[in-house]
Amino acid sequence: MSPELIGPFANHLPVRIAFGDGAALRLPELLDEIGAVHILLITDQDIEIYNPAVTAVLDTLATPVRTVSRWDKPPGEPTIAMVDAAAAQLGAEAADAIVALGGGSVIDTAKAARLCRQRGLTFGQFLASERDYPAPVLPLIAVPTTAGTGSEVSGGSVVSDPEAGRKAGIAHPNLRAQYAVVDPVLTWSMPPAMTANTGIDALAQAMAAVIAKVRTPIGDAIALEAVRLMSGSLARAFRDGGDAQARSHMACGAMMAGLAMNISDCAAEHSLGQAIGGLTGAPHGLTIGVVLAETLERERHVVPDRLERIADAWGLPADGTEDGSRLVTAVRRLLDDLEFPILADLGLTEADLDTLTDAALADYFITMSPRPWRREEVRAAFAAALHTGRRATTVAIGQEIDALTR
Repeated sequence: MSPELIGPFANHLPVRIAFGDGAALRLPELLDEIGAVHILLITDQDIEIYNPAVTAVLDTLATPVRTVSRWDKPPGEPTIAMVDAAAAQLGAEAADAIVALGGGSVIDTAKAARLCRQRGLTFGQFLASERDYPAPVLPLIAVPTTAGTGSEVSGGSVVSDPEAGRKAGIAHPNLRAQYAVVDPVLTWSMPPAMTANTGIDALAQAMAAVIAKVRTPIGDAIALEAVRLMSGSLARAFRDGGDAQARSHMACGAMMAGLAMNISDCAAEHSLGQAIGGLTGAPHGLTIGVVLAETLERERHVVPDRLERIADAWGLPADGTEDGSRLVTAVRRLLDDLEFPILADLGLTEADLDTLTDAALADYFITMSPRPWRREEVRAAFAAALHTGRRATTVAIGQEIDALTR
C-alpha cells in the first residue's frame, strides 16, 4: 500500500510570543520597543484582589513617560454590551497600544472592541454587516492570567448575546493580538474550579485540532505536544495551584492548543458546549467539559486512529483495543479527578434536549468534525451527558460554579 499523500495546506500565525516565569514583568521593554506611550489596559474587574502577581505587573507600567488608562471588564463571559463599552473607552482615549491582561474573556473582549472601534460600528452592527476585518491600526498585547482558550494567540473572539440566548463567535487572522506574553506565574492564583474549567477547554482544543477534518501536520505536531504537556499536569495544578511545573506546563500547553486550534479548528465538542452556554450562561470551559467524553465517544467510531494518536501523546498504555476507547476512558477519569460538574448540575432537563440539539447543529464548529453529525447523534450525546452519574468525587457543585462565574 502506498503512503497517504499529505494534502495542501497553508498556515499563517504572525503572533510574537514571549513565554516564561516573569515574562510579564518585562512588558515595559516591549512597550518601549514598539514606541507605545499611551496605553489602554483592558483587564478583569478587581483582578488585583484575587491575583497578587498582577499587582507587580501593573506597577511596572506606571512610569513618568507612559500614561495608562484602564477599562475593567465586569465578571462573566463577554457580552455585546461589554464589547461596546470597551470600544467606547478606546474611542475616548488617545491610545497607541492596547494591553489585554486577564482571562480569555478579557482578551476576546479586547479583540472585538479594537475591531469595532476601527470599523466605527457597535458589535451588533458588525454582526449584521458584511464583516470586513481590516488590518488592525493599534497593536494588541495579550497577557493571559488563565491557562485555557489560548486567546492570546488565536484569531477568534466569542461574545454572548444574552437577549438572544446565544453566543456569537467571530474569527479572522486580523483579530489576533500582535504580541502574546505568557507568564505562568500569573495563573498560580486560579482557584481549583477555574483551573479545571479552563484546563479542560485547552485540552479539548488540542484534541479537537487532531480530530478536525481540516487538520494539518503542523497542527498535529503542536496539538499532540500540547496534549502531552497538559494531560499529566492538569490534575496536579488542580490539586496544588502552587505547583510551578504543573502551572508552567499548563500555560505552555494552553498557548500551544490555541495555536493548534487556529492551524486546524475545534469540532463538535465546542458546538455542543456553546449550545449549553447560550442556554444557561455557564462558563465556556465548563460547558465543554460536560460533553467532552460524549463527543469523543462518537468520534472514536469515526476516526479511531486519530484518537489513538492522542492517547499515545497522553502517555496511556496500549490495551490492545486500538479503537480510541482508552482515550475516552482517560478523559472520564480526568473529569472525575477534577471533580468536574455534570450537565444536570446546570439545571437542564430532557425538555431542553431538542433546543440544545438545534443550537449545536446550527453552530459552525460541528461542521469541522471528520464526518457530519446526524441529528439523532447530537441528541444522543446530550442525553448521555444529561444522564452521566455523579463524579467519583462529589463536591459542592453550586460553590464551584459560583467560583467560575466571578
